[in-house]
Amino acid sequence: MPLLTLSIGSNVDPHTKIRAAVKMLRERYPQLQCSSVYESEAVGFAGDNFLNLAACVQSDDSIASINAFLKNIENDLGRDRSQAKFSARPMDIDILTYGELLGEQQGINLPREEIEKHAFVLQPLAELLPDQMHLLSNKSFAAMWAEFDKESQKLWVIDFDWQD
Repeated sequence: MPLLTLSIGSNVDPHTKIRAAVKMLRERYPQLQCSSVYESEAVGFAGDNFLNLAACVQSDDSIASINAFLKNIENDLGRDRSQAKFSARPMDIDILTYGELLGEQQGINLPREEIEKHAFVLQPLAELLPDQMHLLSNKSFAAMWAEFDKESQKLWVIDFDWQD
């Protein structure tokens, strides 16, 4: 079964929204594994800090089915799709990788280019799956994180309370 990796983030009531999103994901994918939760400054706009994490699970669901499920979670948690691309988000869940799939898959480019661009995506992914290979760079996520310009984007692990 292919390994699905996700990026999960929020900067609107983020503790509550992340707990709710992970709970909804685990209802469908009980084996979901999560990285630590990281806090970072907003990228691309002035706004409240974001909380982000990476998650992974084995799944043989179709990309279309997974994407529709993720969009429903975002919508249920208050995502307003009329907002600007770089704006506050109650919930943002992105498919980062899905097995060995490369290129555009039903409107999603895999592996997602944000892996190489954003510390808030790469560091949680490198923590969760350090030895997993990035299909385009042919480097492990840990090696990619080791080479990443850590001065360009600040983020830090937080002590996240998973209890409501």
